[in-house]
Amino acid sequence: MSKLKIVLMRHGESKWNKLNQFTGWQDIKLSKYGEEEAYLAAKKIFQKKFFFDIAYTSVLKRAIHTLWIILKFINHSWIPIKKKWQLNERHYGSLEGLNKTETIKKYGIEKVQLWRRSFTILPPFLKKTDLRHPHYDRKYNFLKPEELPSSESLEITLQRVIKCWKNNIFPNFKKNKKILIIAHGNSLRALIKYLSNMTSEQVINLNIPTGKPIIYEFSNKFIPEKYYYL
Repeated sequence: MSKLKIVLMRHGESKWNKLNQFTGWQDIKLSKYGEEEAYLAAKKIFQKKFFFDIAYTSVLKRAIHTLWIILKFINHSWIPIKKKWQLNERHYGSLEGLNKTETIKKYGIEKVQLWRRSFTILPPFLKKTDLRHPHYDRKYNFLKPEELPSSESLEITLQRVIKCWKNNIFPNFKKNKKILIIAHGNSLRALIKYLSNMTSEQVINLNIPTGKPIIYEFSNKFIPEKYYYL
């Protein structure tokens, strides 16, 4: 019996990825290379004859536009797209927009690595008066003030991602819907940690590259088994 599968992917390279800047919830466009990554991923998905019934993505344009490119290429523009803020990238607090190399020079590589990779440690908080704060973005007008982050650890990111998985994605998967998820490095790290039952130490070394489709296999009883890159 063939395995049940979900296809996951981090968006293509964004303009801030290219500039080595912390991006988080900042709504940054794909770079030209990021668009090419999306097309290459679409070709791989098409060649392996995947088809989908529903797609999930975040509310950030780098993920949405990656999904559009893929769906257009594989002739799936007709399927429902569910945009979920819970699939957003982790919020990097006051680091958002800063160059990673310059931040390392200022704070030291150990502290920056903790901010980037630790499961529980939060980056410095973004002040609510800062115009980068999601409070000023009308995409999030429907959220309660306490749901708008000023900074997030991977642990906090995991909590919202898993809520989306349990309440939205998994119920459709159990109905045998074929699912494509285009999200972000940390929201996918959180999902894979949960599905693979990784420890907090193991997830530190988990890095999700841009534009590389991931196949996650499940048993016929919908139990997660393994994942691999296409």
